[in-house]
Amino acid sequence: MALHETSRPESAGPVRCAAAPALDPAERDRLLSGAHHDPHALLGAHPVPGGVAVRVLRPFARAVSVVVGGEPTALVSEGGGLFSAVLPAAAVPAYTLLVAYEEDGSDAREVHDPYRFLPALGELDLHLIREGRHEELWQALGARPMTHEGVPGTRFTVWAPNARGVRVAGDFCCWDGTAFPMRSLGASGVWELFLPDIGEGTRYKFEITSRHGERFLKADPMARRSEVPPDTASIVHTSRHEWGDERWMAHRGDVPVHEAPFSVYEVHLPSWRPGLTYRQLADQLPAYVGELGFTHVEFMPVAQHPFAGSWGYQVTGFYAPASRLGSPDDLKFLIDALHRAGIGVIMDWVPAHFPKDDWALARFDGEPLYEPGDPRRAEHPDWGTYEFDFGRTEVRNFLVANAAYWCEEFHIDGLRVDAVASMLYLDYSREDGQWAPNAFGGREDLDAVAFLQEMNATVYRRSPGVVTIAEESTAWSGVSRPTEGGGLGFGLKWNMGWMHDSLEYIAKEPVHRKYHHDEMTFSMVYAYSENYVLPISHDEVVHGKRALVSKMPGDWWQRRAGHRAYLGFMWAHPGKQLLFMGQEFAQGAEWSHEEGPEWWLMDDGYANAGDHRGVRDLVRDLNTAYRLTPALWQRDTDPGGFQWSLGDAADDNVFAFLRYDREGGPLLSVSNFSPVVRHDYRIWVPEHVTAWRETLNTDAARYGGGDVRNPEALKPQDGRLRLTLPPLATVWLTPGL
Repeated sequence: MALHETSRPESAGPVRCAAAPALDPAERDRLLSGAHHDPHALLGAHPVPGGVAVRVLRPFARAVSVVVGGEPTALVSEGGGLFSAVLPAAAVPAYTLLVAYEEDGSDAREVHDPYRFLPALGELDLHLIREGRHEELWQALGARPMTHEGVPGTRFTVWAPNARGVRVAGDFCCWDGTAFPMRSLGASGVWELFLPDIGEGTRYKFEITSRHGERFLKADPMARRSEVPPDTASIVHTSRHEWGDERWMAHRGDVPVHEAPFSVYEVHLPSWRPGLTYRQLADQLPAYVGELGFTHVEFMPVAQHPFAGSWGYQVTGFYAPASRLGSPDDLKFLIDALHRAGIGVIMDWVPAHFPKDDWALARFDGEPLYEPGDPRRAEHPDWGTYEFDFGRTEVRNFLVANAAYWCEEFHIDGLRVDAVASMLYLDYSREDGQWAPNAFGGREDLDAVAFLQEMNATVYRRSPGVVTIAEESTAWSGVSRPTEGGGLGFGLKWNMGWMHDSLEYIAKEPVHRKYHHDEMTFSMVYAYSENYVLPISHDEVVHGKRALVSKMPGDWWQRRAGHRAYLGFMWAHPGKQLLFMGQEFAQGAEWSHEEGPEWWLMDDGYANAGDHRGVRDLVRDLNTAYRLTPALWQRDTDPGGFQWSLGDAADDNVFAFLRYDREGGPLLSVSNFSPVVRHDYRIWVPEHVTAWRETLNTDAARYGGGDVRNPEALKPQDGRLRLTLPPLATVWLTPGL
């Protein structure tokens, strides 16, 4: 972009006036070195004795004139790119500038002077920023195209309270910010500059001079679009997407999430189908997820991150979607397509830490700003990153507004908050002497607690129907309890205990499982302490942990059977479900973020394709039966919705339990994690049900099993149901003849 409206030949004889009074040398030096807090006081037009002084900073310009009423007046060069003159006027007139460069020949560029405009950011915005209560911070900070005082352009604003000076640099000025110093807006720490005629697509950064005299370029923390890595500039952006998901948005909150079906397909968008853009994904992902019957997808982080190998968990652009797959509007197009297909969208959100890239948030204005100043708290010991300073009002505001931004601007239906445990504890992954206790002598990070409570309360108030989900791996009390009751306020929590214990159990040889029976039953001791999601996520199928089917012991048939039985057990267990891509068709290899799922395993030309398609078909049928069976989701958080039928059959490796819907309608789930058929197996059932029919069997032939079935209705005798249990399988039964 160029800062110009028109080009026209220079006037043959512009009026010449005397130079304006000379600047104080110290003020001049500060201005030219990028360390002045109020360049508008020196530049632009100001009344002086004898007229109006106009001063312009245009480095490398050959000549500059000021145009009033169509008549140009030549400005006098003061050196250093400064030009000035005193106009014989009683008041500041409306004016433009004619700027001529050597490469323009006889032409000059007619432009607006950025330093004739009043601030484009209001006092209410500044007050809310100072208070840390600006819930729409993205509307106030960053690069915002707008018409200001009748002139189109872009308002640039950035929070840098420790800076001596800030300038805007970009592709419109060859990345030399000398001509565009910003003004400080007082105690808010915000710097502002309106640049006329700069618009959408402009690449820019902020050139910051620290109080130590260092000068460096920083990407905009509030940028809504970023360059494709390895390039790191921010991009001026205006959304033009027109949403078509009105029906979805109006009804997504009709039923509270803990009382609704909720099965999630976790996706790493860059590798689901490597090479596809957001818009190309919109042609395939909704159809695939819809066919499998999942209610939601969960995107691994889609905020801008420079290193693809971080999978998105080291974010540099918290307000900008990852640019490798397309523009912000392209991502909105994908979310819109999922909504129109009846599929909700959860997004991984990473407020626990940020990387140390020198062009991003780290030591943003030359001092610790987004990170704590205390080195014991600044660095995350596990990931080589900085932690956020949750005690600083502006930083907390940055993150709370960011959560609201994704829900409101991108219609996100839920935020899965990463690494909550690392935020909650001051001593997380730290040894004695590496951390300091809180004001009460404890190890809880009270600032992080207050931040999470504020974030949850704000999101739920502003975006009805949205759910927040905590990845929290400890026994912190009240993660999914409302904030008014002292809880953190999340809607759901990942059940890391269930995940760990159940995966430990299924990895054992069946002959040894009887010694680990309680690893499968222990989850019911605490199942109703939180609102849980049962997660088989990407973390469980990488870094040597093996894919789900490869965790199973035995030969290929037994591993597939164990995989299917485990999914049947999981879908029946209290709590919502989450399954990572590739596990729905029993991919045997660990996930690779470069290669993605091994789709070829289901191709007709592959010998075992039917085995993998069978597992995929089971997942589809599990989701279908799950949605149609309120007993499996309606009372997930109600202890009255669960009852053991058989919980102590350790020697048999059998688990049987009942799930009840709100009207008392039951579903019986029986899992046999032994590789033998058990005939005439007796299980207690409630007396009021006179007959049971098998509605799902993971050993069915169409799933690749041995087809050991209970084809006829089963009638209890003496309160016991006698049925045949297929090997390494889960069977669901419901009342019926």
